[in-house]
Amino acid sequence: MKYLRLRSKIDNWLTYGLIIVAYIVMRLLIAGGNISSTLQGQLVPITAYIVMAISLNLTVGVLGELSLGHAGFMSVGAFSGVITATLLTDAIPMTWLRLALAMLVGGLFAGIFGFLIGIPVLRLQGDYLAIVTLAFGEIIKNVVGTIYLGYDANGIQVSIENNTLQLGEGGKVILNGPKGATGITKLSSFNAGFILILITLFIVLNLINSKSGRAIKAVRDDKIAAESVGISIWRYRMMAFVTSATLAGAAGALYALNYSAVDAGKFDFNKSILILVFVVLGGMGNIRGSIIAATVLTVLPEVLRAFDEVRMLVYAIILILVMLVRNNKTLRQLFQKIGIRRRNSLSNNKEGDET
Repeated sequence: MKYLRLRSKIDNWLTYGLIIVAYIVMRLLIAGGNISSTLQGQLVPITAYIVMAISLNLTVGVLGELSLGHAGFMSVGAFSGVITATLLTDAIPMTWLRLALAMLVGGLFAGIFGFLIGIPVLRLQGDYLAIVTLAFGEIIKNVVGTIYLGYDANGIQVSIENNTLQLGEGGKVILNGPKGATGITKLSSFNAGFILILITLFIVLNLINSKSGRAIKAVRDDKIAAESVGISIWRYRMMAFVTSATLAGAAGALYALNYSAVDAGKFDFNKSILILVFVVLGGMGNIRGSIIAATVLTVLPEVLRAFDEVRMLVYAIILILVMLVRNNKTLRQLFQKIGIRRRNSLSNNKEGDET
């Protein structure tokens, strides 16, 4: 047991170290002017995607449930975060505090929606969660596209009809129907994304390695056996699902506040599949793998821009090759041997220290 705890701590610190080293390297590259403006503009979306991948891995890899509407929770967080940040413009002039509150509110609303969806669905068996989350993502996208929301001196006005807002002098439209959120003040930064990743890692890794995390894994592996020893299946499934949705909402707020305008179409089914690809390629339950996959697959299309019209074809071929390599038995056995040698080395070092 002590060895397993030591191993998990080492893995956790390696993950934290990977993020910190990557942040320092990027800061040095930016300071030296050795990074293109295109890649620099992708830094905030990359951090948001990393948080999305980690949070989805909690549902798919750790809990063992398939979610196809993770972008729906991202959308809830994005638009609630934008509304919060815009309404607080005059009250809170500090941009970092407004961003923090926007991410907090975005995560809170996404968590509430996750809880409401989970109440009926997480009591069921099979693929119901995947179907309902898929429907939720599409419903949110269409609902947001019909909302007109603005504010003036008299307060907030909301309409679902074709732009019937009657705003007074100095009023501002926040949500403009199919156009989505417009006139957004950009608040997001690479530093904020880095902090959000660390917070996400702290929450997820501590949950996975806690008593609750072991209960979640037990529910994933065998629901009947877990229930027979007194583990509440619904409770722990809900815990993982709501945590995942909350983190996705915070990432959505960070993502949306990086642009001057964002519409609901950015959070469609394709976005959910993209996040799922990050998780699958990085490894189910492998948090560090999700981080690497999210980073590489976000940057890769820009790197392949030299291929012009066939770059997405090359991108697809690379994805297929990666999947073939990951499912190669010979390579898996090789990685297992490397892992066994590493564990034996740690065990020998520990025995030597005790002697």
